[in-house]
Amino acid sequence: MRGIARQKLGYFPLAQREAERVRGFLDFGRSGEHANVLDPCAGTGAALATITSGTNANRFAIELDAFRAEQARSSLGQVVQGNAFDTHCAVDTFSCLFENPPYDFEVSEGRNARMEYLFLDHTYRWLKPGGVLVLVIPGDRLPVCADILAVHFRDKALYRLSEPEAVRYKQIIVFGVRRTRREREQLRDWDVNRAKAKLIELARRYEELPILPDTADKQFVVPPGGPAELVYRGIPLDAVEDQLPASAAYRQAGRLLFAPELRATGRPLTPLHGGHVGLLTTSGLLNGIFGEGPELHVARWESIKVTDRFEETDDGGVTTIRERERFTQSLTLVYADGTTAILDEGKKGP
Repeated sequence: MRGIARQKLGYFPLAQREAERVRGFLDFGRSGEHANVLDPCAGTGAALATITSGTNANRFAIELDAFRAEQARSSLGQVVQGNAFDTHCAVDTFSCLFENPPYDFEVSEGRNARMEYLFLDHTYRWLKPGGVLVLVIPGDRLPVCADILAVHFRDKALYRLSEPEAVRYKQIIVFGVRRTRREREQLRDWDVNRAKAKLIELARRYEELPILPDTADKQFVVPPGGPAELVYRGIPLDAVEDQLPASAAYRQAGRLLFAPELRATGRPLTPLHGGHVGLLTTSGLLNGIFGEGPELHVARWESIKVTDRFEETDDGGVTTIRERERFTQSLTLVYADGTTAILDEGKKGP
C-alpha cells in the first residue's frame, strides 16, 4: 500500500457520506459567530466544505498537490499549496481542526515516524483551547497518536467508519476538545497513563467500536475564532518546476537523464550466434516489427524470474527441498491477424 500511497501523495479522501455524518456532530453555534476551521490535508476541499456546510465558518486548507489545491480554492477560503510542514500559524488560532493525514511512514535519516503522528504533532497547537479536533486515521495507528490525544484532548469520542473505502483502510474518527493550560497542569501522571492505555486498547478492539451514526449522538461546540493566517515558508515547487527546463544545469543533466534511445538498423555484418542474440534481446534491441505478409508481427523480449525447485532425499528418507531463483528470457509475438505466441523455457505455442 505504501507505493500506491506515495503515488497518490497519501490522498485517501473521506467519503462524502461520512463527511455528512461528521457535520451532525459539530455545533457551530449562532450564525453570527465566525469560526476558523482548518484542513491541513485538504485534497479537493470536498470534505471540509461538507462538514462546515450551512455555517459562516472561515475555511482554511493546505494541500500539496497543485491540481487538487486549485480545485479546493473554488469552494474554500485561504488555500496554501505546499507542504504542511513548511506552513506555519500562530498557536491557539483555529476553532476546529479536521485532519485526515497520509497513511504512511516518514523516511528520513533521523527517524521513520508515522505521518499520522507527525501531522497531528505539527498542527494541534494551532487549535485554540476549547477547539474541536476531528481526526481520521486507520484504527491500528491510534496508538502512535495516543500521547498527544491523552495529554491535550478531553471529552474524546471514537467511532469506526462504515463506507466501503473506509472499511478497506479500517478508518476510525476521533473527536476531542483541546484542553486549556490549566486543565493540562491539573492532570496527574496516572490520568495520562490511563487515557493512553484506554486508547491503545480501543485500537486493538477496532471491530467493537461503534459505527459513526447517521444521527449524531453527541455534540461538540465549535467556539468562535479571531484573526487567522497561514504562512508558507517552503520552496514554491510549481514555480521551480516551471523554471527548471530553462536552467543551464538542467540542460547539462538532461544529456544523461534523457539520453536518446539507442536504435540499431540494417543487417549484421556476420551471422549472429546464440551469444549475440542473447545480448541483443536482453538489451531490448530485438524488439520491434518484423516480417511481411502473413508473417508480419511485433516481437517483444523481456527478462523474467523463474524458480528452480530441487528435491534431495538422503539415506534416512528425509527429503530436502531447495529453490534457486534465476532470470531467463521470454519472447511475445503478436501477428497481424491477431494471433499471439509466447516463447520461453516452457515452449508455449500460439
